[in-house]
Amino acid sequence: MNRDELVIDIRHLTKDYVSGSEKIAVLKDINLEVRRGEMVAIMGPSGSGKSTLLFILGIFQPPSGGVYKVAGVDVMSLSRDAQAVFRREKMGFVFQSCDLLENSTVYENLELPLIYTGVKRRERADKIMEALQRVNLEHRVRQPSNRLSGGERQRVSIARALVNEPEFILADEPTGQLDKANSERVMDYFVKITEEARVAMVIVTHDAMTAERCSRRSLLSEGVLKPY
Repeated sequence: MNRDELVIDIRHLTKDYVSGSEKIAVLKDINLEVRRGEMVAIMGPSGSGKSTLLFILGIFQPPSGGVYKVAGVDVMSLSRDAQAVFRREKMGFVFQSCDLLENSTVYENLELPLIYTGVKRRERADKIMEALQRVNLEHRVRQPSNRLSGGERQRVSIARALVNEPEFILADEPTGQLDKANSERVMDYFVKITEEARVAMVIVTHDAMTAERCSRRSLLSEGVLKPY
């Protein structure tokens, strides 16, 4: 495998919504390439189309037109069931709210996606510990998630996104609820992960400091994506 290969390949992507007799163009001729080892920030004001683009990147909704490929696979040509499998096996997600299972341990939170993808029990522990080592949280493996700090919770969320060795990670405002010190720490881990694990990452953010740590920055404004 060529480790510098193109992971995300979006060509002339559009998204329209219909309101009564009016068609509203939310995304207009979006083009985006992200390769392994790259971390790309997408910035933009509220109402610019960031959430719509996020849903399309995560294969949660289809575009109106254009092409969206992940590692050479035209994901929009897949059936809904196949898209769900692809999402589980090839994508990792990090959200602002972390979305951890509150009454479960760190281990159990990372084990769940492995169970869904059919990883055998004897292989799970190694994958979980490897993912936690990447964010320096292996010592918290048996800790209940509701007893972690905000920064630790987000790092567990990052480890969970990594545990299935995805093609790319999609992060939605990953530092939005963190203080400056924890935000910088989380971004340190993102940089380390993209460089060492050679995954592609797209971060949707309002935060200028978060965007500055990325390989590239793009601005989405009135449905148009431009270099920032």
